[in-house]
Amino acid sequence: GPLKPEITITYIAVSAIFFNSGLSLKTEELTSALMHVKLHLFVQIFTLVFFPTAIWVFLQLLSITPINEWLLKGLQTVGCMPPPVSSAVILTKAVGGNEAAAIFNSAFGSFLGIVITPLLLLLFLGSSSSVPFTSIFSQLFMTVVVPLIIGQIVRRYIKDWLERKKPPFGAISSCVLLMIIYTTFCDTFANPNIDLDKFSLIIIVLIIFSVQMSFMFLTFLFSTRNNSTFTPADTVAIVFCSTHKSLTLGIPMLKIVFAGYEHLSLISVPLLIYHPAQILLGSLLVPTIKSWMVSRQKALKLTRQPKAPVKV
Repeated sequence: GPLKPEITITYIAVSAIFFNSGLSLKTEELTSALMHVKLHLFVQIFTLVFFPTAIWVFLQLLSITPINEWLLKGLQTVGCMPPPVSSAVILTKAVGGNEAAAIFNSAFGSFLGIVITPLLLLLFLGSSSSVPFTSIFSQLFMTVVVPLIIGQIVRRYIKDWLERKKPPFGAISSCVLLMIIYTTFCDTFANPNIDLDKFSLIIIVLIIFSVQMSFMFLTFLFSTRNNSTFTPADTVAIVFCSTHKSLTLGIPMLKIVFAGYEHLSLISVPLLIYHPAQILLGSLLVPTIKSWMVSRQKALKLTRQPKAPVKV
């Protein structure tokens, strides 16, 4: 269509989000986030190991139901996808969580996913197609890493102006994300080859929302345990980065790995539903998570304050 999403979304929109993040993020916060190894390990292991395995176990139970088998295979592909390169960062920023950690995990997870996701797809679903790692790597590098670095360089020269004017970075990112969601829905319903029965589609939508809620709650519980070293801001980044899945990387990968599959459009449907659903659900939860984080931070400050000596 006239919006040309294959260019405006795949390249310009994603680049704009990371340029925006590079411009708004303090350099010292980004460098300190690189050292937070425990958080990165938690997010990547949950996303690329626990998530696909849990979905596979769940699908063994669903295989005896009358749900369309290709939609179920599509659910498995969702589990194999890497973290997204935009939505988790924007939602973490909206809450006021650890944005630097969210950016690192989105970028690092996407690069890991270029190698790991096709292997997971081959392991769980099987396909003999070769994957052009080099072209996907270069695309990711140009749309994620380069805009982020340019944003950081530009920030160095206009830092005082940014501090004084405080541009609406969050609103800009949200508008770009809205454009991504819109074009995703257009793509989904413009495909004439999708032959869906309503029962299977409704059940898949319910399953997707249930999986997201369950995994968000699970990551929240794990990251707020008593012996956990994560801060409330870290927890916000973990909840969004661990449970969100990339559409911008996912759809091209599915088209590559399952090239020639007559059921490719059906396999793609769960991912096309999951992406808008994760943004919708995340956006609805932003006020709740924000109030939890603020109250938790206040409580931690009070417990750390030295008690005044009691006068006798």
